[in-house]
Amino acid sequence: MAKYLIPTADVVFKKIFGNHPHLLKSFLNAILPLPDDGQIVSLNYLSGEQIPVIPEFKRTIVDVKCIDQQGRTFIVEMQTDWIGGFMQRMLFNSASAYVQQLKKGESYSLLCPVYGVGIIADTFEFQDPSWYHHYQIVNIKNPVKKIEGLEFLFIELPKFKPVNKTEKYLQVLWLRFLSELDENTKMVPEEFLAIPEIREACALSEEAGYTKGELEGYNKYWDTISTAKTLADGNLKEGIAIGKAEGRAEGILEGITKGKMEGILEGIAKGKTEEKTKLAYKLLSINMPLSDIAVIVEMSLEELEKLLGSSLIG
Repeated sequence: MAKYLIPTADVVFKKIFGNHPHLLKSFLNAILPLPDDGQIVSLNYLSGEQIPVIPEFKRTIVDVKCIDQQGRTFIVEMQTDWIGGFMQRMLFNSASAYVQQLKKGESYSLLCPVYGVGIIADTFEFQDPSWYHHYQIVNIKNPVKKIEGLEFLFIELPKFKPVNKTEKYLQVLWLRFLSELDENTKMVPEEFLAIPEIREACALSEEAGYTKGELEGYNKYWDTISTAKTLADGNLKEGIAIGKAEGRAEGILEGITKGKMEGILEGIAKGKTEEKTKLAYKLLSINMPLSDIAVIVEMSLEELEKLLGSSLIG
């Protein structure tokens, strides 16, 4: 009986989608918000020179340039790494992919749109039940008006549950493959095997097909995830302790499970501005959304943004 590795681990994800363009094409056509007449017909992996490498900041899994049915070109930048500041890294990496297309003196008309895609095996939007998050740069007063060039797609796999027939069948199967296949899988579902591309992806997830070095990288990846969650949990508890020690906290946690914030009962009472700032930065350092931080420190998003001197919107 075959033993499987978790496909969202970087070494497995890259082996499946980074080395097999026909599988990546099938996957992207299934999950991207592309029109029926705008499906990807070909793609090419970008060379390392086209994307800047910044140690300890960039953990891109796949970067590809795609051509659709109408001959339009766009770039997809994919990540599965959710650790610390994920949103900021995705924004940076996707913007870098956009900027690095041009050489000095070339026309801006040569720029291709870029999709930043995050396939996340973790939950980061606790107050939103949606698993599919599509972001564009739009006019706040008139969202129909948008600036073309950068779009972002985040998928929270733990939330993914197919619920209706309007969802694309191939999209459902690909996301089920990423969220259901793991080291405890004894038998692959028949519907996975019925799709040639997904059947091949399952075969590429079999442990027997990996070298000793690849398996060491696989185990190191999960050790890194566990360490990051432990540190995040510690930072969060430290920030809460500071607030309570100074008499500022009335009730912060409902529960922490495996390093995740499951709920917040109440925010801290009004206190000195510097103490609110201190706690806010602590929570921000573990990538908590500004909307949740605002609840904790009892401030509006606008007040919190001004307090932190940031233009981020949670």
